[in-house]
Amino acid sequence: MKTLCIIPARGGSKRIPRKNLREFRGVPILGWSIRAARDSDCFDDVVLSTDDAEIARVGESLGASVPFMRHPETATDHATTAAVLIETLTRLRELGQHHDAVCCLYPTAPFTTHRDLQNGLTQLTSGRFDVVLPVARFDYPIWRSFRRDDTGQLQMNWPEHRDSRSQDLPPAYHDAGQWCWFRPEALFEHGTLLGPNTGSLVLPSERVQDIDTEDDWLTAEWKHERIFK
Repeated sequence: MKTLCIIPARGGSKRIPRKNLREFRGVPILGWSIRAARDSDCFDDVVLSTDDAEIARVGESLGASVPFMRHPETATDHATTAAVLIETLTRLRELGQHHDAVCCLYPTAPFTTHRDLQNGLTQLTSGRFDVVLPVARFDYPIWRSFRRDDTGQLQMNWPEHRDSRSQDLPPAYHDAGQWCWFRPEALFEHGTLLGPNTGSLVLPSERVQDIDTEDDWLTAEWKHERIFK
């Protein structure tokens, strides 16, 4: 079985400038993803998809390959991850490279471990799913959540659960935003990673952290240092 890791890392990041290259505990944050991919022994190749020459150079120095630069159309703020993956796989196929299983591993996912990637591949190759991604459980039942208008007034999203006890409501989960294993043909067929046959791997909430703001970054480093000593 031929396997591939694709790390999508474009150069334009507005909320945290040069985010993919910024040092995270002494290593460019991109390096943590490359290290997890290499340590997993899951992949025949780890390909970096980027439009940025500096990211390409650093990625190659850390062990990723950059067979070509990303097209400008898939390097905009509005380009989807699926579009980037389809472009990368299409161009690799033009070079004669075909893969049975592919993992999209995000460049700012320092909490990803090699075991997570191995477990995801195991689920994918079980044959039950076309896609497998990591999720985390919401700490509070979303069924009792509110929406808030511009005046500050609250309304329940699900009024029927106004008087429901938290312990009587089912758990809800969100995408951990770290990686996603998938069968290439399913991506080409549906044009999305969240297709009709998507499986999941539940991660502990302490190993899930969005990194979109400076506060997020500081929190992530604090957590990472305590988990990965």
